[in-house]
This record gives sequence, C-alpha cells and structure tokens, in this order.
Amino acid sequence: MNKSDSERIAALIENFGYRPALKIDRADLIIVNMCSVRQSAVDRIYGLGQKFPELKERNPKIKTILTGCVLKKDKKNFESIFNFILDIKDLAKWPKFLSFNPKLKKIVAPKYSNNFSAFLPISNGCNNACTYCVVPFTRGALACQDHRQILKEAKKLIEKGFKEIWLLGQNVNDYRSPIDSSFNFQSLLKAINKIPGNFWIRFTSPHPKNFSKELIKTMAKCQKLTPYLNLPIQSGDNQILKKMNRSYTATQYKNLVKDIKTAFKKEREGLEKEVAISTDIIVGFPDETKKQFQKTLKLIKDVGFDMAYIAQYSPRPGTLASKTKEKIPQKEKEKRWKEATNLLEKIAEKKNKKFLHKIIDVLVEEKKNGFFVGKSRHHKTVKFKAKNCLLGSFSKAKITKISSFGLEGKLL
Repeated sequence: MNKSDSERIAALIENFGYRPALKIDRADLIIVNMCSVRQSAVDRIYGLGQKFPELKERNPKIKTILTGCVLKKDKKNFESIFNFILDIKDLAKWPKFLSFNPKLKKIVAPKYSNNFSAFLPISNGCNNACTYCVVPFTRGALACQDHRQILKEAKKLIEKGFKEIWLLGQNVNDYRSPIDSSFNFQSLLKAINKIPGNFWIRFTSPHPKNFSKELIKTMAKCQKLTPYLNLPIQSGDNQILKKMNRSYTATQYKNLVKDIKTAFKKEREGLEKEVAISTDIIVGFPDETKKQFQKTLKLIKDVGFDMAYIAQYSPRPGTLASKTKEKIPQKEKEKRWKEATNLLEKIAEKKNKKFLHKIIDVLVEEKKNGFFVGKSRHHKTVKFKAKNCLLGSFSKAKITKISSFGLEGKLL
C-alpha cells in the first residue's frame, strides 16, 4: 500500500515540475512516506531527520514532507523535523499546501515503478481492530473506491501492456462499491477477469473471518487469478488469536484453507490445481507460552504453507496489545522465530518438489547476478539465464533445481 501511495505521490510531484534526485543531498524536496507497522520503521525516520539540518545548511530552500501512516503521538514528535505533515488521503489538496502552480493539472495517473506490474488500490483503512495493529489509527475506517473507477484504471493498464494487476486493501474481501452495495469483492474479481488480454490478477490482503464460500468459488473459476493466496493466520493458538481480536479459531482457519484447496482442485487443471498458500505469523505475542507457540508450529505443519512472513512481536505504542507488560525475553522470541523459520524451510522445499522438471510461466521482474529473476503464477521466485533482455515479459522455463524459497530453470 505504501509503495502504491508513493507512485501516486511521484506522479503528482513530477506533474509540477519536479524530477527525481539521484541523491538525497541533491534534493530540493524530500518526501518520506511513513509506515507505522513497526516501531523500528519510525525510529529510522527519526534517524533520517537528524540529517535535515546539515542538508538545509547546504540548500536553505529545501522542503521536507512527512506522509503515510502517522500516529497522532508520532505526528507531534515529527512536527519540529518536517516542514509539512500531510495526510496521504488528501493528496489532491497537496498543491494548495505546497503553493504549486494552480494552472497545472492536480490529479494525474500514478507513476508506476515499472511497465508490467501495477498496484491498484480498491480500498483504504480497516474496520477490524486487531490489538497489535495501528492501521485503524493511521488510515481510519474502511473506505472503498468506486468500482467503475477501479475497472477503468484496470482496463487502461492492460491496454498499456501491464502483465500483472495487484488489487490492494487492508482487507480486500470486505470490499463493497460505495455506489452499489451489491457489487462486492467477488464481483470485482469477475469483472476484471473478463477484461480481454494476457495478464494475471493477484490481491492482498484478505481477512480469514470474512472469506465467503462465494469468494472461494469465484477465485477458483477466474482463470486469470493466479493460484496463490496470502492468508494471514498470526497464531495457531485460539487464546492468542482471541487476544489479537482475530475473530476465528485455528480450526476454522484450517477448514477455510481446506475449502480453498478443494475448490482449486475441482476447477483448475495441471499445476493450477495446487494453490500456493502463504501467511503472516507473529511469534512472542504478549503472554504467549511455549505450549501456545507449539500450537503455531503444529498449524504450520498441518496447513503446509508455501511461505510465511514470520515476525517477532514488538509493542507498537497506541495499540491495545502494547498496554500488556511483556514477559517474553528477546532471546526467546528469536529462538521461536528460528524454530518456525526452520520448519517452514523444510515444508516449503517439499512443496516445491512438484515443480521440478515442469514447464512454468514466469513474469520476469529483474536481472540480478547474471540471472533473470521473476515470479511464477504460484508466486515462486524463479531464476534462469538468457541472452536477450526479457524484463517485463512472460517467459517459459523448465525447472531444473529447487530450494525452500526459490526455483531455478532453463529458458525454453
């Protein structure tokens, strides 16, 4: 979401005559798009702010802007560091704040970081109240975009040759069009799937509690939607899930994953029958016992995740969870993180064996260390060598080598 916002900020700023600076010390305008999920991100911005006085000595005209996810508490602390603290939701009002030339256009298309994969926000904010999360405090309540505007932008991107559309929202499966409440997330998936063209659809992030049977059926039937889903679980223990205010149990989550896998087996062919599931997990949540952590490990085994983004809990001021006094030492959190990661690596490598010697489609994203690197439809990282530049294209590769979190192949 922050990357998508940065693309829109860049388009607006460049529309008023600015161009990207090669280095921060050569900039006339510095914009920091803040993430508040972890305190460490906030701390890095404080560190960056310490450089501003020196930069302003060299260039007295330099201006600094802070935007993105900013808590009220942090806003007060940053007021003495930045010239402006602007709400990302008020991007259309920025020209007025910054005294830009009013004759120029104020609303422009995002400046996408590449010409093949685009983030397309469908909503902003969240109505859930997970006790560890600051999103409701920084982005506010759920606000959905007009489905007509989403479809219009999706069609434009596909006409321009974009190969991948990521639908974004803090909770995408809560989407309802503000002009037609019957037009929900599955309606949006169906509509984009019908757009002519050779492209993939992905989305992030959904919430397990509102994952309907209709959505599962729609996902499996929409052939342009890739067989990959990030479905956050956070913990495998019901008591911890309750403390997190996640509104589902570990059993309900496992049954949901089972239903999703069953639907793909029924509706898809070949490798597409096997949907790749990734998740988010927090270890060391306040009062998490070793026994409760073992339940998370068991869930990782039971579900068989292809990937998991495992984080060590750190208190975020302003959240309900931060009010609970921590009793778990940092070393114990690190130990649990390593144990969960080691288990995941073994499972992920086993899951990747089904791709060995298979021919798969790859969307090439970059060239790195002599290899072209991209993602498969299952969101697996794939690398291979090629003589010609293939960036931004669909390529076919025969997989010759596998690892826990990557595949290596030969270009066909």
